[in-house]
Amino acid sequence: MDKEKSIKVLNEAIADELKALHQYMYFHFHCDDKGYDLLADLFKKTAIEEMQHVELLSERILFLGGDVEMVVGEKVEKEKDVAGMLNMAKGMEEKSYEMYNDFARQCSDNNDSASRRLFEQLVDDEERHFDQYDLESDNLNKYGDNYLALQSIERSKTYSAGQPGGGQAGSQ
Repeated sequence: MDKEKSIKVLNEAIADELKALHQYMYFHFHCDDKGYDLLADLFKKTAIEEMQHVELLSERILFLGGDVEMVVGEKVEKEKDVAGMLNMAKGMEEKSYEMYNDFARQCSDNNDSASRRLFEQLVDDEERHFDQYDLESDNLNKYGDNYLALQSIERSKTYSAGQPGGGQAGSQ
């Protein structure tokens, strides 16, 4: 096994995960600000999963004797339209699972079955994320702004019932 080849793709995956983490937190902040709690929570939970992916990838790199590169090459895109956020998220997830499938193949060719299995696990997660964003995109297309209004109404109900922390920021 050429450990350096595996370390290289593992670090590329970390950069991808860090970019996603930052982008999803940006989406979370804006959805939370608008009262779209369901979407805000989805973006936040996905960001946390991406952070967990960084941890798994980092542990593998360190096991292989490499160094973890915590590089994010791009700034977040300032998308504030929910349909745009969901489309961007779907595109990011699709790009990730395609890239991770390729990385799994490269690791297999490199006789690194543990890294291959890690990438296969990540593919499963990224495909699940894609499916979640696709479902939300379908809901938005089907129900339009009413879908978003319902999320804001739920927050208002929570506030009017006197329950603290109706929004994501206040509930943590």
